[in-house]
Amino acid sequence: MTDLPQSNLPQSNSAKPSPAEPSFDARQPLIVFDGVCVLCSGSVRMVVRLDRQNHFRFATAQSTFGEALFRKHGLRTDCYETNLVLIDGVAFTKLDSFVAVMSELGWPWRAAKALLLLPRPLRDWLYNRIARNRYALFGRKNSCDIPSAELRGRLIG
Repeated sequence: MTDLPQSNLPQSNSAKPSPAEPSFDARQPLIVFDGVCVLCSGSVRMVVRLDRQNHFRFATAQSTFGEALFRKHGLRTDCYETNLVLIDGVAFTKLDSFVAVMSELGWPWRAAKALLLLPRPLRDWLYNRIARNRYALFGRKNSCDIPSAELRGRLIG
């Protein structure tokens, strides 16, 4: 994963989890996503289907755990316009989070790294256009989905 851009998000100095931040196995990649977003939930279902080694864990941004992680990494908790992906202690957001997840899934998904050829301002602009319009384009649920049995065993928080 060393060829992915390193996060510029603030990191907590504390190795101990705060009371609002349940502990989890940081050796397993974690995706924190907007649980009411149809596009985001669909992306998670896709990752569950492609992740044959059950490597990834998931949390909704609306959960206490998800909100605590968003706060820890300096992200807004009043609107969830990015996913937060934690892999090997590195936080990824926006399009870089998508690339990081696809890279972990192996070939042919790792080809998504080609998106890193785009300058960061362009990557962020493209991601922001979709993120800000995702409810209008793909829909929004009134509450988080009831997860499948397969996903339920991989949810944290």
